[in-house]
Amino acid sequence: MTLTKTNVEEAYDVLKDVVTKTPLQYDMYLSQKYQCNVYLKREDLQKVRSFKLRGAYYAIKQTPHEMLKNGVVCASAGNHAQGVAYTCHEMNVAATIFMPTTTPQQKISQVKFFGGDEVTVKLIGDTFDASAKAAKEYASANHQAFIDPFNDLNIMAGQGTVAVEVFQEANEAEFQVDYLLAAIGGGGLVSGISTYTKSVSPTTAVIGVEPLGAQSMRAAFDEGKPVMLDSVEKFVDGAAVKQVGNLTYEHALEYVDELLAVDEGQVCSTILELYTKQAIVVEPAGALSVSALELIKDEIKGKNVVCIISGGNNDINRMEEIEERSLIFEGLKHYFVINFPQRPGALREFVTDILGPNDDITRFEYTKKVNRGTGPVVLGILLKDKEELPNLLQKMAEFDPKYIDLSDNPSLYALLV
Repeated sequence: MTLTKTNVEEAYDVLKDVVTKTPLQYDMYLSQKYQCNVYLKREDLQKVRSFKLRGAYYAIKQTPHEMLKNGVVCASAGNHAQGVAYTCHEMNVAATIFMPTTTPQQKISQVKFFGGDEVTVKLIGDTFDASAKAAKEYASANHQAFIDPFNDLNIMAGQGTVAVEVFQEANEAEFQVDYLLAAIGGGGLVSGISTYTKSVSPTTAVIGVEPLGAQSMRAAFDEGKPVMLDSVEKFVDGAAVKQVGNLTYEHALEYVDELLAVDEGQVCSTILELYTKQAIVVEPAGALSVSALELIKDEIKGKNVVCIISGGNNDINRMEEIEERSLIFEGLKHYFVINFPQRPGALREFVTDILGPNDDITRFEYTKKVNRGTGPVVLGILLKDKEELPNLLQKMAEFDPKYIDLSDNPSLYALLV
């Protein structure tokens, strides 16, 4: 089974009066930063705040009416669920939506809001893949249609309509798209847009972007087939998929020019940058395409670059974690376990002699051991300038030669911080 340009155009004809035609915005800040012309395809402004409405609506619309009588089932980390919920509410179709237990509350609440009385939410499994397995079993047992989040030609065609709009607007503005960047979770978006893009603009480089801790498409490329990752970093929840689909893999292999992986800390920095510089609220997966610009900044100078902002369903309660991850990635925040002498004035000595004048202690947890001369402290330090780190580490080694840098010990970091 192969997706074609015609399939995508047929999906566009169905969706053009249903979904929002989101703007393709020139971004002055990013353009100046990377010395090129950066355009943002704002799918965060879609009705359900992500591109997922396109594929979900089209796939359900293409499902035979007889199959819809019993309702539909889907599995999703959030955005596909919202697309299915919105569609089912509009079409008066019952839906049972399976979501991982780790899904942010904001996305769960939005699914219930968009779906209304037509939708039942079930929180099953710690990952999308565990949730999807349960959803497929439920659909089979109850004779209901399963609406796959990515590995379905109708889903891929619907997501591909993003590219139809991109090239419509680029042609109207009379510029050539040199690079088109999109996030990859299961691969529905990138396979749809790349199929269409290569048919209308073969010279456009299509780049798929994955989180560093969830490179399921890269694993498929390396192995020559989709494979199940042992584990994934769940922070970029919209792209934390252990295994891409066979259909999405085949189309990505054919049409995607390059795969990039972005550190989750870089994603956090991008989220904060988009918010503070451009007042754009994005979720972690929605920031992937913009985050990747840092990796290709030398080759995109003077080019026209389109980044698809795939979603804006960010939970405000995650902002503290996002800021923390960003500071660590930028090399400004560090955590240590360091032994302090059990005597008066030890902390004052550390602050005076070890820390720089602009450094700050953000965490200090001291456990006194009554029969020892020293006690371990979990210490968080925020630097004004990351270039000062070598000097700090040298002074800390003099204060306690056996100090532990928690950035080198992920298990200890997870336990103590």
